Amino acid sequence: MRDDEYYMRLCLSLAKKGRGRTSPNPMVGAVVVKDDRIIGKGYHKKAGLPHAEAIAISRAGSDAEGATLYVSLEPCCHSNKKTPPCTKKIIESKIKKVVIGMIDPNPLVSGKGIEELVASNIEVKAGVLEDEAKKINESFVKYIKTKTPFVILKIAESLDGKIATNTGESKWITGEKAREYAHRFRDEVDAVMVGIGTVLRDNPSLTTRLKNKKGKDPIRVVVDRELKIPISAKLLTQKSDAKTIITASKTASKNKIEKIKNTGAEIILLKTKNGRIPFSQLMKELGKMGITSLMIEGGSEIAASALKEGIVDKVVFFIAPKIITGRNAKPSIGGEGIRKLKDALMLKDVIVKRVGEDIMVEGYVRGR
Repeated sequence: MRDDEYYMRLCLSLAKKGRGRTSPNPMVGAVVVKDDRIIGKGYHKKAGLPHAEAIAISRAGSDAEGATLYVSLEPCCHSNKKTPPCTKKIIESKIKKVVIGMIDPNPLVSGKGIEELVASNIEVKAGVLEDEAKKINESFVKYIKTKTPFVILKIAESLDGKIATNTGESKWITGEKAREYAHRFRDEVDAVMVGIGTVLRDNPSLTTRLKNKKGKDPIRVVVDRELKIPISAKLLTQKSDAKTIITASKTASKNKIEKIKNTGAEIILLKTKNGRIPFSQLMKELGKMGITSLMIEGGSEIAASALKEGIVDKVVFFIAPKIITGRNAKPSIGGEGIRKLKDALMLKDVIVKRVGEDIMVEGYVRGR
């Protein structure tokens, strides 16, 4: 007989099908089981569409009576949203037992969904594969708690930590497989962020190109204190369903601001601190815009500032088996650096894997 963890793993697998499409909602998967047989399953596809539990129960039909519902996230119980509360659907279907992966961190739910089910004499078990359930929704969890995006710092570098030669050449340091991974990340996050240096040097499109399916372009965020971005830049002229946001100093040229706005891009004006855009404030502004996840793609000074200001939650390094050498070759992380080793940023839950000819190192910043 299959146990609770077996069915919860299936829920998590279903939930991941919604990756990159459910924001600002979480990814959720659900399975209805009766007599050790799956009679209904579903996942949340997109914000505004039916929730996983509702889909699974509907597919189970009248057989749902007396069955067990497995769901990766506590069922919602509030009605101030686009879809009806899932607890009502569960109670009406006469489900006998509900097994939950993780408690919903949303204050509107957070245990209240379970209380409502228990009050209706439905047996509830929570915390099955809880860590795995939290990991797939790490962006949602942080956003709900802080109203700021979950930030990933992505770097593609040589073995000696360079992102360009001393002439500025950078295409391509990593191989095709690593670049495919990078596009997969773009497809999954709400937004990507680069500095004006990257825009002026590479004129990137920052769109998503996937082999097997149509990708979702992320919102593009450019840190450009003095609004140096050319009006002809791809980020301002290309066709895309995703918008471009430029963040600049409050003292930036009003004339340039109007020209940029005329392209359809949005502008966030912030008071600079020590001559720089304060990233902590920028994250709050992006959070107000509903951006729950952000990937920083470049360049070295942006990476250094993001780490120094403590906004980075997770790092993903793609390391190519190449040695570029040279003190004038661009390092992956700039800035002045630390003076003492005890001040180094430590990572936890580190994963190392081979990606084509390159190595991917992924980890979470301790204390975040």
